[in-house]
Amino acid sequence: MSAPLAIREIGADGFARAWPIFRAVVAAGDTYSYPPDIDEALARAMWTTPPSRCFVAERDDEVLGVYMLRPNQPGLGDHVANCGYMVSPHARGQGVASAMCEHSLAQARGAGFTAMQYNFVVGSNEAAVRLWQRHGFAIVGRVPAAFRHARLGPTDVFVMHRML
Repeated sequence: MSAPLAIREIGADGFARAWPIFRAVVAAGDTYSYPPDIDEALARAMWTTPPSRCFVAERDDEVLGVYMLRPNQPGLGDHVANCGYMVSPHARGQGVASAMCEHSLAQARGAGFTAMQYNFVVGSNEAAVRLWQRHGFAIVGRVPAAFRHARLGPTDVFVMHRML
């Protein structure tokens, strides 16, 4: 039997273990707007430089997922959190994203955020949309053809939100 999933915060020095997941997810061109050829240094800076905080989900010393938590906006919008989640392709369907979402909601509450907002959920990523809805997020906006999906072409994105 495998060990339970453990989620812990990492700094810039720990990002190299999360990088293979980040690279694979972004290179697919179907869920994130980052350039598919983004380099590790830029990804690490975006996800680990304060106020961003980065967390990994591990089982048996293997990183299965990574997420980032930060204020959605600076200044007068910094009471609303924003997150991005990535799961290793071979670990999908094992509850990793759900566990990271629950963890991020608790971290956000503990950090004093009053809500969480996802700004750019690709509409064709139906599994993610359903998962976030199960965790209490509502679609509060739709941006037509805002994402250039690698296979589907122009695709709508959703803004999703929930109070904490």
